[in-house]
Amino acid sequence: MASGIKFSLSATDGRARTGAIETPRGTIRTPAFMPVGTAATVKAMLPESVRATGADILLGNTYHLMLRPTAERIARLGGLHRFMNWDRPILTDSGGFQVMSLSDLRKLTEEGVTFRSHIDGSRHMLSPERSMEIQALLGSDIVMCFDECPALPADRDRIADSMRLSMRWAQRSRDAFGDRPGHALFGIQQGGLDPDLRGESAEALRSIGFDGYAIGGLAVGEGQEAMFGVLDYAPGMLPADRPRYLMGVGKPDDIVGAVARGVDMMDCVLPSRSGRTGQGFTRRGTVNLRNARHAEDPRPLDEACTCPACRGYSRAYLHHVVRAGEIIGSMLLTWHNLHYFQELMQAMRDAIASGRFAAFEAEFHATRAVGDIEPV
Repeated sequence: MASGIKFSLSATDGRARTGAIETPRGTIRTPAFMPVGTAATVKAMLPESVRATGADILLGNTYHLMLRPTAERIARLGGLHRFMNWDRPILTDSGGFQVMSLSDLRKLTEEGVTFRSHIDGSRHMLSPERSMEIQALLGSDIVMCFDECPALPADRDRIADSMRLSMRWAQRSRDAFGDRPGHALFGIQQGGLDPDLRGESAEALRSIGFDGYAIGGLAVGEGQEAMFGVLDYAPGMLPADRPRYLMGVGKPDDIVGAVARGVDMMDCVLPSRSGRTGQGFTRRGTVNLRNARHAEDPRPLDEACTCPACRGYSRAYLHHVVRAGEIIGSMLLTWHNLHYFQELMQAMRDAIASGRFAAFEAEFHATRAVGDIEPV
């Protein structure tokens, strides 16, 4: 299979890796965190502001975009990059997870999933072939194969049946994707928390052949300890010369732990969603700006941060606009959180490159353990 991207590693430190994914639309530095642009927008942010935080790539949601405004309309308007004014790489998920989690009325068969829209109740069908068609219409740079992801906990037979269905769908996705120079297709490993099922899934994916490999079916309710237990072995089951993408993760300590275990890419709605609810991520942990302790605090949210929220505004101001429900509160805290996440990724890339990742990881946890600064 001719690869639509080029992946190279520049350094490793233990199992942690740093490198780059080269695409026609630009380079993605790894480890990479992808902000989520669910409906062709990272909520409360301009695309140029997202780029200013250090993001090299965004994630778009097939399910949401196929329903509104539709992939066909986006294609007529020049594709997702032009539509949302983002000229850097975009990864789109397959839509499978959202169908399972958002649609109450759905029917799963070998062919695919029929479901009713959570917006207007209209009936739709997603299959591996239709997912590939939608993602091609969107023009995404990295396409995810169509899979099913059961929520955990689930019994082993249910997880095994789901994984094997996903592997059959992975082959159909590969066949439908075809040869698209400049675009990449990633397979998705499933298998829940079972090493044997994870191994079977990885073997099936390797035999099909993909440009990159995702670890799916985690961050779905199993808890960090169980997730790390899987990540202790799952990345090593996937080809070392291709990117490894952990889907839907996560909190800063989840991300650091995943990178330590060999993961190259992650995405999560957490930094933007938390920003809209008054939560700020800092080196000392998460700060709730709604709390009264910040009402007269003239200090910035994080004195070491260079984002606009920390350079120009006090905790007192952020507390005020969050409590008042002002839009600028969501804007400033989302910018700050995305900035923090990208700074974290850069710090890990630097630490891996200089062979000091273990020291970085220890300092990361030690600083968070101290907790937030004392009230004034």
